[in-house]
Amino acid sequence: MRAVIAVLPGDGVGAEVTTEAVRVLEAIAAAYGHEFEFREALIGGAAIDAGADPLPEATLELCRQSDAVLLGAVGGPKWSDPEADVRPEQGLLAMRKELGLFANLRPVVPHPELCTASPIKAELLRNVDIIVVRELTGGIYFGDKTQTNTTASDLCSYTTDEIERVVRVACRLAQKRRGRLTSVDKANVLATGRLWRITVDRVVREEFPDLSLEHLLVDAAAMHLLSRPADFDVIVTENMFGDILTDEASMLAGSMGLLPSASLGADGPGVYEPIHGSAPDIAGKGIANPYAAILSTAMLLRHSLNLNDEAVAVETAVAEAIDTGARTPDLCADSASAMSTRDVGTAVVSRIEHTRHALRA
Repeated sequence: MRAVIAVLPGDGVGAEVTTEAVRVLEAIAAAYGHEFEFREALIGGAAIDAGADPLPEATLELCRQSDAVLLGAVGGPKWSDPEADVRPEQGLLAMRKELGLFANLRPVVPHPELCTASPIKAELLRNVDIIVVRELTGGIYFGDKTQTNTTASDLCSYTTDEIERVVRVACRLAQKRRGRLTSVDKANVLATGRLWRITVDRVVREEFPDLSLEHLLVDAAAMHLLSRPADFDVIVTENMFGDILTDEASMLAGSMGLLPSASLGADGPGVYEPIHGSAPDIAGKGIANPYAAILSTAMLLRHSLNLNDEAVAVETAVAEAIDTGARTPDLCADSASAMSTRDVGTAVVSRIEHTRHALRA
């Protein structure tokens, strides 16, 4: 297979983790006989510093012409002035909207060897295997905004079409897994939450009657994610709630540096990125955790390139690297045993060829 992959390192540690992710994809291409062409472009603060919009037209056009997009991170204190008219995050939101990326998939599967890295009791982490489907182009992040010196407002709105399409994505995933769907809303207070719940009920009843459906208010969901995480299978929720809950769920895995994501639309390229931010406090130190970016390449291979065997090879290589102690400081109780970003990437790359043969045996 030949594929063009747009690489948007972005800000902070974005360049460091995407470098390792690209190395893994290069190893996959070599092991499986594919040809991946990587084309790099600016986004976020890096684009602003270059005198451009946070999503330059050239970057957007590259994304549209590519088979998939690998993104690092955007933002940082350098551009965090709340009164600034242009902010890095505007580039990320604009890309999601322009590419029609309405469904954000975030898997949460704690690695057994890393249970001690999580603040959650180890016994609660057994058999945890969750995927959160977050609606990505509606809700409060995209609503009309007003601000004066004394007041501000952000409009949260949803249509039934926006809810239906993301719920269908979640339902199809649940059908391939354990058949359980949890829908998270705030129907007791918000009109959008009531529309969300009514629409989810209808879609599941009419189109996916084989699924088991549970509704949770977002505050209850936040509590149950930590008290009974193994009970969840697929969670579907609106934009802001999904953003918050998946950051919370990263603590089940032990670090935000472990969780990948895929942002998908009805057609066109998907965007794959770690859920963590730009981590400016450690940028340039060579200690950022690249696992989330690397695991995002597995999602890229699976969802955009239809290369499931290759995706499994990446996931297996990551698991083996973790088993053998390849861990950055965020995963180590003893800093003396921590490895650099580059060394962790090398640990994964070195296992790709072996993994390919083992999976085929």
